[in-house]
Amino acid sequence: MNTVDLLSLVHPALAVAWVFPLIGIVSYFAWLTRQRRLQTKEKEKSKIPPVVGKEHVQIGRWLSGSVVLLSLIGLAHPIFDQIIRKKVWQENPFQVIFIVLVFLFTLASLILLYKGRQVRWRAIFATLTGMGIVILGCQDGVFRRTNEWYISHYHYGITVTLLMVFSLAIIEDIYQDRSQKWRYVHIILNCFALLLFIGQGITGARDLLEIPLSWQKPVIYRCDFLNKTCPQAFLNSPQIGFHELV
Repeated sequence: MNTVDLLSLVHPALAVAWVFPLIGIVSYFAWLTRQRRLQTKEKEKSKIPPVVGKEHVQIGRWLSGSVVLLSLIGLAHPIFDQIIRKKVWQENPFQVIFIVLVFLFTLASLILLYKGRQVRWRAIFATLTGMGIVILGCQDGVFRRTNEWYISHYHYGITVTLLMVFSLAIIEDIYQDRSQKWRYVHIILNCFALLLFIGQGITGARDLLEIPLSWQKPVIYRCDFLNKTCPQAFLNSPQIGFHELV
């Protein structure tokens, strides 16, 4: 594997080592928090400690921010790989500067979202963070699989990232709203997000198998992916060994 191939493993490695364990912890605390709330409502004595609610919120905030950062890392690799390979800096330096500024702008918006307390500012910074993610996702080089968006790792990832940003934005409202409306919105959207996370694990593993290494791309991309065939001219060539195709 070349350096560019090793860098492509940063995103999935962080997902497996950090984000997915957090998903399990947050889901477990969410279940405990829900059970304690129902038991308290029925005036039952709960064995679940009150601290689970606070822990759920704290780790949930870690998870939301981690998902946004993981998305930025996942987008940064193909975008800057494209910039370097095609020498975009020489041809269109403004585009490169714009992309770098969007990355910094998105990170700054995320930090300010964590610090925001008033509804107006939380809405503004959540919107700006989401806009940054979407703009970066539209850049050249990102593997989107738009023709199969319903099983696309990119589309699942962008959707779940926006849901995490929204979750950060409404944390204060959940505890201030006596009607429980925001709490139910939070539960429904995050149940959907959990399904998307499962889909991310499946589609991410699939894409790691389908995206060839950098030195394999000139050969692999001559194949017909729709019909699952490769030109016999180079398959039968004695200059190309089996190890160059797998």
